[in-house]
Amino acid sequence: MLSSKAKYGLKAMVHLTRREGEGAVLIADIAQSERIPRKFLDAILLELKIQGYLTSKKGKGGGYALARPSASISVGDIVRVLDGPLAPVPCVSRQSYRRCEDCADEAACAVRAVMQEVRDAVATILDNTTLADMASRKPAAPVLVYDI
Repeated sequence: MLSSKAKYGLKAMVHLTRREGEGAVLIADIAQSERIPRKFLDAILLELKIQGYLTSKKGKGGGYALARPSASISVGDIVRVLDGPLAPVPCVSRQSYRRCEDCADEAACAVRAVMQEVRDAVATILDNTTLADMASRKPAAPVLVYDI
Protein backbone atom coordinates (compact mmCIF):
# COMPACT_ATOMS: atom_id res chain seq x y z
CA MET A 1 0.00 0.00 0.00
CA LEU A 2 1.22 3.48 -0.84
CA SER A 3 2.10 5.47 2.27
CA SER A 4 0.77 8.98 2.91
CA LYS A 5 4.34 10.18 2.49
CA ALA A 6 4.59 8.78 -1.05
CA LYS A 7 1.06 9.91 -1.95
CA TYR A 8 1.77 13.48 -0.80
CA GLY A 9 5.15 13.40 -2.51
CA LEU A 10 3.56 12.39 -5.80
CA LYS A 11 0.85 15.04 -5.45
CA ALA A 12 3.50 17.69 -4.82
CA MET A 13 5.63 16.50 -7.75
CA VAL A 14 2.63 16.56 -10.10
CA HIS A 15 1.83 20.07 -8.85
CA LEU A 16 5.39 21.13 -9.69
CA THR A 17 5.12 19.37 -13.06
CA ARG A 18 2.05 21.42 -13.90
CA ARG A 19 4.06 24.57 -13.05
CA GLU A 20 7.18 23.38 -14.86
CA GLY A 21 9.04 26.24 -16.54
CA GLU A 22 7.38 28.91 -14.38
CA GLY A 23 10.16 29.07 -11.80
CA ALA A 24 10.15 28.07 -8.15
CA VAL A 25 6.85 27.38 -6.38
CA LEU A 26 6.30 28.27 -2.74
CA ILE A 27 5.85 25.32 -0.44
CA ALA A 28 2.84 27.07 1.12
CA ASP A 29 1.15 27.16 -2.29
CA ILE A 30 1.75 23.45 -2.83
CA ALA A 31 0.54 22.57 0.68
CA GLN A 32 -2.62 24.63 0.35
CA SER A 33 -3.64 23.59 -3.15
CA GLU A 34 -2.88 19.89 -2.61
CA ARG A 35 -4.19 19.80 0.98
CA ILE A 36 -0.93 18.47 2.41
CA PRO A 37 0.18 19.29 5.97
CA ARG A 38 2.97 21.87 5.65
CA LYS A 39 5.46 20.32 8.08
CA PHE A 40 5.05 16.89 6.50
CA LEU A 41 5.51 18.42 3.04
CA ASP A 42 8.69 20.20 4.19
CA ALA A 43 10.26 16.87 5.12
CA ILE A 44 9.10 15.15 1.92
CA LEU A 45 10.40 17.89 -0.39
CA LEU A 46 13.71 18.04 1.46
CA GLU A 47 14.15 14.29 0.93
CA LEU A 48 13.35 14.64 -2.78
CA LYS A 49 15.82 17.54 -3.02
CA ILE A 50 18.58 15.52 -1.34
CA GLN A 51 17.95 12.70 -3.83
CA GLY A 52 18.32 15.13 -6.75
CA TYR A 53 14.71 15.39 -7.94
CA LEU A 54 14.15 18.99 -6.80
CA THR A 55 16.00 22.26 -6.57
CA SER A 56 15.19 25.00 -4.11
CA LYS A 57 15.79 28.71 -3.89
CA LYS A 58 15.54 30.93 -0.83
CA GLY A 59 14.29 34.49 -0.66
CA LYS A 60 12.17 36.43 -3.09
CA GLY A 61 11.07 34.20 -5.95
CA GLY A 62 12.08 31.21 -3.86
CA GLY A 63 10.53 27.81 -3.47
CA TYR A 64 10.88 24.44 -5.14
CA ALA A 65 11.17 23.37 -8.78
CA LEU A 66 11.89 20.11 -10.57
CA ALA A 67 15.62 19.47 -10.98
CA ARG A 68 15.10 17.78 -14.35
CA PRO A 69 12.31 17.43 -16.91
CA SER A 70 9.15 15.77 -15.61
CA ALA A 71 9.15 13.41 -18.60
CA SER A 72 12.39 11.90 -17.27
CA ILE A 73 11.16 11.21 -13.72
CA SER A 74 9.18 8.01 -13.24
CA VAL A 75 6.55 7.48 -10.59
CA GLY A 76 8.59 4.45 -9.52
CA ASP A 77 11.59 6.70 -8.83
CA ILE A 78 9.56 8.85 -6.44
CA VAL A 79 7.83 5.95 -4.70
CA ARG A 80 11.17 4.19 -4.11
CA VAL A 81 12.73 7.36 -2.66
CA LEU A 82 9.84 7.94 -0.26
CA ASP A 83 8.63 4.41 0.51
CA GLY A 84 11.57 2.16 -0.30
CA PRO A 85 11.42 -1.00 -2.42
CA LEU A 86 8.27 -1.84 -4.39
CA ALA A 87 8.47 -5.53 -3.46
CA PRO A 88 5.75 -6.69 -1.06
CA VAL A 89 8.18 -9.16 0.59
CA PRO A 90 11.96 -8.76 0.95
CA CYS A 91 12.87 -12.00 -0.87
CA VAL A 92 11.66 -10.59 -4.23
CA SER A 93 13.20 -7.13 -3.90
CA ARG A 94 15.71 -6.19 -6.57
CA GLN A 95 17.33 -3.44 -4.51
CA SER A 96 16.87 -4.65 -0.93
CA TYR A 97 16.83 -8.45 -1.23
CA ARG A 98 16.72 -10.31 2.04
CA ARG A 99 15.99 -14.00 2.42
CA CYS A 100 12.91 -14.81 4.50
CA GLU A 101 13.92 -16.57 7.70
CA ASP A 102 10.91 -18.91 7.62
CA CYS A 103 11.51 -20.13 4.06
CA ALA A 104 13.25 -23.48 3.61
CA ASP A 105 13.34 -23.41 -0.20
CA GLU A 106 12.94 -20.11 -2.05
CA ALA A 107 12.70 -21.81 -5.42
CA ALA A 108 9.66 -23.83 -4.31
CA CYS A 109 7.95 -21.06 -2.33
CA ALA A 110 4.49 -20.36 -3.77
CA VAL A 111 4.19 -17.07 -1.85
CA ARG A 112 7.47 -15.84 -3.29
CA ALA A 113 6.42 -16.75 -6.84
CA VAL A 114 3.18 -14.77 -6.64
CA MET A 115 4.79 -11.81 -4.86
CA GLN A 116 7.44 -11.67 -7.59
CA GLU A 117 4.64 -11.32 -10.17
CA VAL A 118 3.08 -8.57 -8.04
CA ARG A 119 6.40 -6.74 -7.83
CA ASP A 120 6.95 -7.03 -11.58
CA ALA A 121 3.45 -5.78 -12.42
CA VAL A 122 3.69 -2.81 -10.05
CA ALA A 123 7.21 -1.93 -11.24
CA THR A 124 6.14 -2.10 -14.90
CA ILE A 125 3.34 0.41 -14.34
CA LEU A 126 5.23 2.77 -12.02
CA ASP A 127 8.51 2.70 -13.96
CA ASN A 128 6.76 3.36 -17.27
CA THR A 129 4.67 6.25 -16.00
CA THR A 130 6.35 9.64 -15.70
CA LEU A 131 5.34 12.72 -13.77
CA ALA A 132 4.48 14.31 -17.12
CA ASP A 133 2.13 11.39 -17.82
CA MET A 134 0.44 11.81 -14.45
CA ALA A 135 0.04 15.56 -14.88
CA SER A 136 -1.59 15.14 -18.28
CA ARG A 137 -4.22 12.66 -17.10
CA LYS A 138 -7.78 13.78 -16.77
CA PRO A 139 -9.29 13.57 -13.29
CA ALA A 140 -11.23 10.41 -12.56
CA ALA A 141 -14.98 10.66 -12.72
CA PRO A 142 -16.57 10.99 -9.29
CA VAL A 143 -17.91 7.82 -7.77
CA LEU A 144 -21.65 8.04 -7.25
CA VAL A 145 -23.15 6.28 -4.28
CA TYR A 146 -26.89 5.79 -4.09
CA ASP A 147 -28.78 5.09 -0.92
CA ILE A 148 -32.01 3.23 -1.48
